[in-house]
Amino acid sequence: MSVKTIKHARELLLKEYHAVLSTHSKVMPGFPFGSVVPYCLDDQGRPLLLISRIAQHTHNLQLQPKCSLLVGERGVADVQAAGRLTLLAEARQLEEAVEIAAAAARYYRYFPNAQNYHQAHDFDFWRLEPVRWRYIGGFGAIHWLDEVALANPFAGAQEQSMLAHMNADHAAAIAHYVALNGLPMEPAAQLVGLDSEGMHLRIGAVLHWLAFPQPCSTPVEVRQALVALARAEVWPTSGALPA
Repeated sequence: MSVKTIKHARELLLKEYHAVLSTHSKVMPGFPFGSVVPYCLDDQGRPLLLISRIAQHTHNLQLQPKCSLLVGERGVADVQAAGRLTLLAEARQLEEAVEIAAAAARYYRYFPNAQNYHQAHDFDFWRLEPVRWRYIGGFGAIHWLDEVALANPFAGAQEQSMLAHMNADHAAAIAHYVALNGLPMEPAAQLVGLDSEGMHLRIGAVLHWLAFPQPCSTPVEVRQALVALARAEVWPTSGALPA
């Protein structure tokens, strides 16, 4: 499978932040049960969910962890011609304190309101461990993929430090990224995630992923890309970084 196809599939996973989770029904054995869930990606690029213990899909996963997650492009006129990605996975509830802390630190950046109901109600973090992926990039572009998730080399302290610095000291640069991509200028965007291929911005309750012109493997390369993008007059295409 081409690297380009895998990259397009991963970009769709990064660009979206809610999906349809399908589980095996406990109440109606033999029937699939679909529900909408928000998600972000963990340090290994796997979908991370925060779901209620009383939710039907949680009961289903406790009985049978095999599930699927369907991600589709938002706001498209023709869903049949749009990209979509189905992940076949094994769901696992996070139980180790270190795992839960890392998941919470990441998830709350993307969904800050979730912290309130997580603390007030019985919610747990679950991770979807990929088994196989089915990517449709449009009419005729249909592929089974074995590897789509990509580990985030900056996840943890490095990423948090870069995010805090950008949000505290470079609000004008973030606003410039928003303007270049034609995104809403109000409320002010917050940088909530950085990976080797791009950045996540949160504008109110809506998340947007913006691709770097080329992958970054070190914090220095991320800084260079962010500085160059802050000076750009248009958002550069892949492989071309402005001087």
